[in-house]
Amino acid sequence: MNKVAVIGAGSMGRQIAVHCAIKGLKASLYDMSGEVLSKAQQFSDEYLESRVQKNRLTREESDRARSRLEISSSVEECVSGATVVIEAIIEDFSLKAELFGKLGALCPPPTILASNSSNIVSSRLARVTQGPERVINLHFFNPVLAMDLVEVALHPEVSPEVEHAALKFCREIGRTSVVVRKEVPGFIVNRIFRALTREAMNLLEGGYASAEDIDLAVTRGLGHPMGPFYLMDVAGVDVSYLARLDEYQETGNEASKPNQILEQLYREGRWGKKVGHGFYEYPDADSGGKA
Repeated sequence: MNKVAVIGAGSMGRQIAVHCAIKGLKASLYDMSGEVLSKAQQFSDEYLESRVQKNRLTREESDRARSRLEISSSVEECVSGATVVIEAIIEDFSLKAELFGKLGALCPPPTILASNSSNIVSSRLARVTQGPERVINLHFFNPVLAMDLVEVALHPEVSPEVEHAALKFCREIGRTSVVVRKEVPGFIVNRIFRALTREAMNLLEGGYASAEDIDLAVTRGLGHPMGPFYLMDVAGVDVSYLARLDEYQETGNEASKPNQILEQLYREGRWGKKVGHGFYEYPDADSGGKA
């Protein structure tokens, strides 16, 4: 892979770009918001410096990674010369479809056009994209810089060459990949997680236990590293809400419909750790929060 282009410089996108740069790939990053891009640049500088201070990277390795990361001023500049383009914008199908329509026209084959969506299957995006055989899901997990897994989700028109190249890309950036061979919204991890959160939400809504105690039961009783409510805060309450809403609107399955607590948090802008409050309060970005 010569160059990776990442569209969307929020929490996920900027981490994907920084990780690729650390692993030796040229990475370009674009966002329509100048403020978000500035924060992404600041995040990159601070993260790379922190790795040096913790002796995880040498100064030379940090400087090389920094030189490989490019902040772009337009989509066109960002994707120019890219082998892989990764979309990491908000979990809104209409916005993603508009972007993929543009990417299909801008990026000649065999450029891989990947979505980092946690829920939207790539066949829906392939329908509006020139060269649908090169559209694929590459779903990273938050925090990208710590989580090893990438879900590679295929749709019926994906070419074997694109599947092979996507798996090779995951190896090049040092990530474990699993292949979702038959499309299903939410893929593997999120579908299993939603079964857990559905029951956790039922317990919370019914007043059977607090979010804090449910999380404690899951971490201490099931051995999970994080409870469902804290994990939703880390991943983004907005991401969880919009993913469930999209699946509900697409399938009509009542089990996918966001429940009242999740919808209320979304409407109130309590989107989790990134904004300082969700199911828990986060007065400090590095704190664990308290219910």
